[in-house]
This record gives sequence, structure tokens and C-alpha cells, in this order.
Amino acid sequence: MVNRLNEEVQQKLIKIEERFIDNIAENMRPLGIPTTVGRVLGIIQMNRAPMTLNELSEATGMSKTRMSQVVREMVEHNIAYKVYEKGVRKDIYDVEQDYYETFISILTTNWENIIKKNRRSGKLFQEELYLILGQEDLDESLKEKAKVLLAEIEKWLNYYDWLDRFVNFLDSDEIFKYVPR
Repeated sequence: MVNRLNEEVQQKLIKIEERFIDNIAENMRPLGIPTTVGRVLGIIQMNRAPMTLNELSEATGMSKTRMSQVVREMVEHNIAYKVYEKGVRKDIYDVEQDYYETFISILTTNWENIIKKNRRSGKLFQEELYLILGQEDLDESLKEKAKVLLAEIEKWLNYYDWLDRFVNFLDSDEIFKYVPR
């Protein structure tokens, strides 16, 4: 009787853990992260210990090649990292166990890339507009349009400066002074 009860409870715990991992995976979608990344994140979190690519492949049913791609993406988003374990020759990966830190890492990494890309574009637009405005025989209506575009680009770049400060604010953990855990 006791063995049967233990077996039933063990099965329920496994199902809850699986649903929990599914929820973590689904929660990644609004952050622009593929659910496969979220699934691997959840599996490592539930494992409560670092895992090799082979162990992750086995746990997810994904090929080792695909698993390597997913883990590389996780490392790029600062939500997974390689760990060293004495005597183990394979790469082992772990994840941040703190949900707040994971969220901040994903959010700030994504926005840092967007900020960098848009600043670069804005500067190129500015250069092109300055070249246009430097032309002597340019029609006044075209000059005016270029000036309007230049003013818009400057507002756009100011927005990305603000966004950069916001991302740095999140990254510094100052957010927890205003929105406690």
C-alpha cells in the first residue's frame, strides 16, 4: 500500500515538474526567446545541477547538434554558462536559478542588441542626410524634407539613449529598490 502511494505521488510530482517546464518555455515567447530555449532552461533548473549536452539531448529528445545550438543561444542571452567540474571532460552547462535575474538577463540582452543596431542605423541616416543637405543646388522642398527627417532621427537616437539608460538601470539591480522582489 505504501509503495503504491509513493509511486502515485512520484508520478504526480513528475507531471507537475513537466508542466512547470512547459510554463517556463511558454513564458519565453513574449520575451522573444524560442520555447526550445525556455524548455532547456526549465530542464536544467528542475535538475538543480549542471548538465552535459548529452544529458540535455536525452532529456529533450533533440539531437546533440540542435542542443548545442540552443545552449549557444542561451549563453548569448546570459541565461546559461559553462561550468568546470573536476574529472569531467565534456562541456557542462548550468543556468541562473534566480527567476528575476534570468528575466533581466533576457530583457537586457535583447534590448542591448536592438539599441546597438538602431544607433548604428541612426548614425548612417544622419551621415546621408548631412551629405544631402550639403549639396548646393538642392531644391528647397527637398532640403526641408531632409531637415525634418534629420530632426526625427535625432529624436529617435535620443529615445535609444534613454532606452540604454533604462537597460543599464535594470542591469544594475536598482529596479529592486523601486519594485522589490
